[in-house]
Amino acid sequence: MELRRVTPQPPPADAESQSITPEGLREQYESGATVAELVATSGLSYGTVLNRLREAGTVMRTSWQTRRMRDGQARRNLAARLRRLYEQQGATLTELATAASVTRRAARRLLIEAGGTPRTAQQTLRIRSAANAARRMKLALSLRARYEAGATVPDLAEECSYSVATVYRLLHQAGTRMRPKHSHGPARTPRKRS
Repeated sequence: MELRRVTPQPPPADAESQSITPEGLREQYESGATVAELVATSGLSYGTVLNRLREAGTVMRTSWQTRRMRDGQARRNLAARLRRLYEQQGATLTELATAASVTRRAARRLLIEAGGTPRTAQQTLRIRSAANAARRMKLALSLRARYEAGATVPDLAEECSYSVATVYRLLHQAGTRMRPKHSHGPARTPRKRS
């Protein structure tokens, strides 16, 4: 009698487990679901859920971050804080995500929950350049006041850690009336001709 070796066939893949996509799991996770909850609702093993989340590029949270995210009042406070950073300081979604220790997608969702409206990258650049221009003008006016009080351009450059050329540029931007070279002290008023 001849014995044949029979290799066991793998069990048929569960159609339902195949329909649970990594992206779908990631979306649920980023909405606040825990890995244990995803295991319970999907019927997948803990390891399979983790693997699919990693496959979708999910940034994993600590249990503390999950509790903070799920607590209603804390979530509203976080969303309001992110909106303030976004609207008043011109922060980007990436910076919001870093500040809240969440993903960009979760930061965007929190911003919208707080009533904020996401901007385009170009709008963010305009906001930031306006803020930089305002800071630069404030510095230029400060340099002008010190220059008109008698400080020299090299002294101002050393104090501010800027080059002499940059200080000259800022003084000109502030409309500073420049002293003749090698004349130290307050700027003189021009004599009126009669």
